[in-house]
Amino acid sequence: MKIALLGYGKMGKTIEKLAVDKGHEIVYKLDSEFEEGTLKDADVAIEFSVPEAAVKNITRSFSEGIPIVCGTTGWLDDYNNVLNKCEERNAGFIYASNFSVGVNLFFNINAYVAKLMVPWDEYAVSIEEIHHTEKKDAPSGTAITIAEGIIENTDKENWKLDEGSGNTIPISAKREGDVKGTHSVAYRSTIDTISIKHEAHTRDGFAKGAILAAEWLVKKGSGVYTMKDVLGIS
Repeated sequence: MKIALLGYGKMGKTIEKLAVDKGHEIVYKLDSEFEEGTLKDADVAIEFSVPEAAVKNITRSFSEGIPIVCGTTGWLDDYNNVLNKCEERNAGFIYASNFSVGVNLFFNINAYVAKLMVPWDEYAVSIEEIHHTEKKDAPSGTAITIAEGIIENTDKENWKLDEGSGNTIPISAKREGDVKGTHSVAYRSTIDTISIKHEAHTRDGFAKGAILAAEWLVKKGSGVYTMKDVLGIS
């Protein structure tokens, strides 16, 4: 499989190493400071850049007829416009706030726990995420996806950074050192606390999941999919 890397920071370099180890070829690299190779030579693009560049990178791939996997967060105000352009071009697209297989399993566990907690209104739910100091968006896209999973399965209506009450879920976002990503959900009452947690030890999980998604999307060619489709999670 010939891969274009749109964004060549820490994640892009990790994806490159693991993809080459699997026998794939990197034919194009794009970052804010350089461009190497030819995008048209790629079978699929993997996009991990910055919010300001994501939409341009995605739509460029659509225009070139190259399916794209995107893991950049912080640009979702333009999500519906991107989907419309994907449909216009009959392109292939997978966006995920987190491509880690473990995190996507965690998303399902989170939704299941939320359903279980519905009758027990004495428990107040909250979310905490911790990332490295270079992460630009807060809260993380993963934390927002976790909140959305709770909202879909309870009477909660919204989330808010650092504060919440009633039907709003509070999300705490911390930035510490080189933390790869820790997400936890807590249900607290005056008697006890129930919590679930996912902690990433390396970036390899995110990279492996993105490569897995790219391999899957190449076979599909066109359409809009999620990691649930890739992993066969109902």
